[in-house]
Amino acid sequence: MPRSPESPDWVVTRRRVIGEQIRAAREHANLTQQEVALAIPMDRATYVRIELGQSSALLDTLILIAKVIGVPLADLVR
Repeated sequence: MPRSPESPDWVVTRRRVIGEQIRAAREHANLTQQEVALAIPMDRATYVRIELGQSSALLDTLILIAKVIGVPLADLVR
C-alpha cells in the first residue's frame, strides 16, 4: 500500500492544539491517560500520541474520548 504524503504544517499544528485541548480536559476531569485509554479501549501509548498531536485520531475515537472525559466533542476540537 502506498504511503500517504505528510500532512501540511498547518494540519500538524492544529492536531497538536487538539491534543492539548484533550489533555487539558482530561486533567480538568482528574483522569489519568491510563484511565481514559482503558475506558475507550486503546493502549496508553496510542492515547499519548493523540494528546501529543503525533497521531491522527479517527472521529469515532474522538467521540469516545469526549464521552470518557465527560465533555462535548466540540470542546475538544474548537
